[in-house]
Amino acid sequence: MAENKTQPTQQSVHEFIESVSHPQRRADAHKLITVFEEVLNEPAEMWGSSIIGYGCYHYQTADGKQNRFMRAGFSPRKQNMSLYCMAGFAQMADLLARLGKHKTSQSCLYFNKLSDIDTAVLKDMIRFSWDEMQRRHPD
Repeated sequence: MAENKTQPTQQSVHEFIESVSHPQRRADAHKLITVFEEVLNEPAEMWGSSIIGYGCYHYQTADGKQNRFMRAGFSPRKQNMSLYCMAGFAQMADLLARLGKHKTSQSCLYFNKLSDIDTAVLKDMIRFSWDEMQRRHPD
């Protein structure tokens, strides 16, 4: 099976979070661990050197290659927090409207600090994306 460059590692999630130099990102990362674990009841693991991921799914690219990637996750990036909603946001317009200050790309949600967004709405988004990925990729 061909693989994405970003794969699970043995790096400690806790040690990674403690290494984040930005104090707000570090504090928010600790809080997000709790949020994800409450919603998903899944353990966190490092994917690559800077992504905290949950679960795994397999998919096939247009050229027939088989890959795997995390079902959900986040990264305390230098510029902002990046949350990975692998199901995308096409079906989440109502949730996004209630979330608070954020930006999105195809499958990433960006925000500056956790206090800028509604955590209850964020939990609903994480749950929706997780369930949708389970439906699309039940492996």
